Amino acid sequence: MTTDTASETNADGPTDPIHVDGQEELDVLVATHDVVLTDFYADWCGPCRMLEPIVRSLAAETDATVAKVDVDANQRLAGAYGVRGVPTLVLFAGGEQVEELVGVQGEDQLRSLVERYAE
Repeated sequence: MTTDTASETNADGPTDPIHVDGQEELDVLVATHDVVLTDFYADWCGPCRMLEPIVRSLAAETDATVAKVDVDANQRLAGAYGVRGVPTLVLFAGGEQVEELVGVQGEDQLRSLVERYAE
């Protein structure tokens, strides 16, 4: 697992998105943190690039841990979660998958979704 920059942590997790490489790394994050928002993305995807500042903001400003999964490098992991299009956001709470959203989502909508499970 790597972060883009040296990462500080907020109350529950890192303030930068964590790049996940494989099922084991994602499993550790989900088991370790109460709320994990996982962004399945691709570098070539325009909507994924539009979503990037939003997921960075959520990582910095909420208690959720934000994971980033490159679907091209992690096709098996993306397939395990039924990811058919990017961006796909999968939210885990209490170790379980609780939400899945496909396509670009608004920051307010995502923030309220994260906060609903972080309480």
